[in-house]
Amino acid sequence: MKIFNLVITVICIAAMMSCTLDKTDYEAELGAVVTDEYEFEEALSLSGNGYQISLEALNGTFFKGYNELRFNITDTATDQVVPNANITFLPVRSDADDVAYSCPHRYELAYEAANDHYLGYAVFDHETAADARWEVFLTITIGDESFSVQQEITVEPQPNMNLNMTAFTGNDGGQYYIALIAPVSPGVAENELIAGIFRYNQPEVAAGDFPDPSQFSFSKVQNATLLLDPRMPEPSMGNHSSPNNQDLIQGEDGLYHGVVNYTMTGNWTLNFMLQSSYGDVIKGTEVPTDFTPGVEGEKSELHIDILF
Repeated sequence: MKIFNLVITVICIAAMMSCTLDKTDYEAELGAVVTDEYEFEEALSLSGNGYQISLEALNGTFFKGYNELRFNITDTATDQVVPNANITFLPVRSDADDVAYSCPHRYELAYEAANDHYLGYAVFDHETAADARWEVFLTITIGDESFSVQQEITVEPQPNMNLNMTAFTGNDGGQYYIALIAPVSPGVAENELIAGIFRYNQPEVAAGDFPDPSQFSFSKVQNATLLLDPRMPEPSMGNHSSPNNQDLIQGEDGLYHGVVNYTMTGNWTLNFMLQSSYGDVIKGTEVPTDFTPGVEGEKSELHIDILF
């Protein structure tokens, strides 16, 4: 028994030493590309019919993954902010063959009176590429006046792996998206984990004039459960997990909230199983719980990799 305990102790010490070495590398890597400072700045400016439309995103950049967006409309003649307009927002990606599709987004924007701006979001699932472009289409109605504007935008790679996303086909044939929203800068602690879960709505009618919003419609998945099993799958980490994690359930904001407990810095995998409101598994598989030093841990067929 003493020999067995000694072997386990040596393995644990070796894992801790490896983690300490890796930790320094991870911190150096993150320090070069990730900032803790996030502020809304103008990412796009449009004009039409005597109005100026400003679209703001965090740090003034559109990134792959979840983007909270703020829109401002100003009457250029009076320099006054225009409240209570009706605004629709549609992002569309077109490839070299002019095949077009969209991504999860808020189509009808919400006006926030306290801050005089309109709220929306977009979950860009690809960066801008040489053979594919993103455009945004806005239709604005103010009183009896209605006009449309459009503009090509650039979607950058997401440098923060804590904000990664995944897209997949569920066991029910639906097209789903899971995008991480928080924590932006996790700590070695129990962190609130927030994710958006979206589903593409298959069109029920033939396409009309481009861009027809009925062909690019998405919904927030309702009343599902996102089962969570975070693990460090690298061989040096032995596939270990952590205590006090909580599965993600839907909140009043329509997003999914849970708890992930990161016990150390390094590479983590968030293994998921997405269950419908009826308990059916839409996607995901259970992963082995064995401690396997020296062997890479298995990942769920539905997972998102993290690094902090």
